[in-house]
Amino acid sequence: MKIETFSAEETYKIGEQMGREAKAGDVLCLVGDLGVGKTVFTQGFAAGLGITEPVSSPTFTIVQTYDEGRMPFYHFDVYRIGDVEEMEEIGFDEYIFGEGVCMIEWANLIEEILPPHYQTVRIEKVLEKGFDYRMITIEAEGELQ
Repeated sequence: MKIETFSAEETYKIGEQMGREAKAGDVLCLVGDLGVGKTVFTQGFAAGLGITEPVSSPTFTIVQTYDEGRMPFYHFDVYRIGDVEEMEEIGFDEYIFGEGVCMIEWANLIEEILPPHYQTVRIEKVLEKGFDYRMITIEAEGELQ
């Protein structure tokens, strides 16, 4: 599915809608260059889960846990990991196969340890269509590019 957004608010709302529809065990792999709106999308997703605390990218902690919503939300940013063994050290499988929902930024860096069930959410800028334009592509159970 492809969705066009023309503002950060619209990108947030797409995330929020997906958060409202999320189920325990869902794994979303968020793919996109720096500055495309991954954090805005994730903030919307968290809001859709009922999370009201501030959500930011866990770049230096690898995973941030939010427990106040209707189910636990585990937000990963694996941009800075050296190798997949670091993910095993933080108990990655316990998160992935737990009772919450996982959002993984830069998931392509750990593709070999992703579960067989995940959705890829790809956010891209298309500058010819405007500074705030985003193309959001959602693919279920797919291979990361």
